[in-house]
Amino acid sequence: MAISGTVQFDPAIDDIIEEAFERCGVQSRSGYDLFTIRRSLNILFSEWGNRGLIQWKINHANIDLVQDQNYYDFAWNAEAATASGKTNAKSVDDLASPSAAFLYNVDDVLNVSYRNVASSTSNPTDTTMTKIDQSAFAALANKKSTGNPSQFFIQRFRLYTRVWVYLTPGSTQASNYLYMWYVSRIDTNTAAGSYSNTADVIYRFYPAMCAGLAYYLSLKIAPDRVEALKLIYEDEILRAEKMAGSDSSSYITPKAYYPSVS
Repeated sequence: MAISGTVQFDPAIDDIIEEAFERCGVQSRSGYDLFTIRRSLNILFSEWGNRGLIQWKINHANIDLVQDQNYYDFAWNAEAATASGKTNAKSVDDLASPSAAFLYNVDDVLNVSYRNVASSTSNPTDTTMTKIDQSAFAALANKKSTGNPSQFFIQRFRLYTRVWVYLTPGSTQASNYLYMWYVSRIDTNTAAGSYSNTADVIYRFYPAMCAGLAYYLSLKIAPDRVEALKLIYEDEILRAEKMAGSDSSSYITPKAYYPSVS
């Protein structure tokens, strides 16, 4: 028997919504019901961000260090950058080379290294910086001391994220970079803004998205199904997280046993 050879399954948002309605035992609707389920879908994506599940939105970039500047700001989208009063904003995804401009499409910063390119731009040396909390950063006696940055503190505002570094880059360090791993938000303009578009979600998370949206929707229209749909959702989330590459390699170290010798 011949097979189609097609492996693509890329449902549109309205297909996901219809599946969620069916799991709640009701027919798909229009008007305000579509508006409220779109809101639920965006809240679901926000929840995934809180869980640290959106590994496919993780990326990295080189950021120019600026002499005597000990903080760097990043907005989560262009509108947030404009609302923050930044006029020279550019998307971090559009970087062809390192930039000191105000960048957006950065929702959170995960890890930062000090990248030294003094010897070679093609073979730089990265030194991992230590992430510290607000109390530790506040306790630093002279935050404007210059030298190789070795620590960073993340301060989160409503519209943007600020990364403070210590030590402050001097003239020597200004020719080098911050090498930053960051996470972006799921694109709700394509994911939940237009119902004929596909979601900004990887294939393995489609079952979790359907199950999660059905659970969220049941809270509004099918209270008798809430518990069952919640259990299904949590099961799908755990399965997707396990298969999405978040697990590290496991190593088993045998326990040494030395018998006593009399």
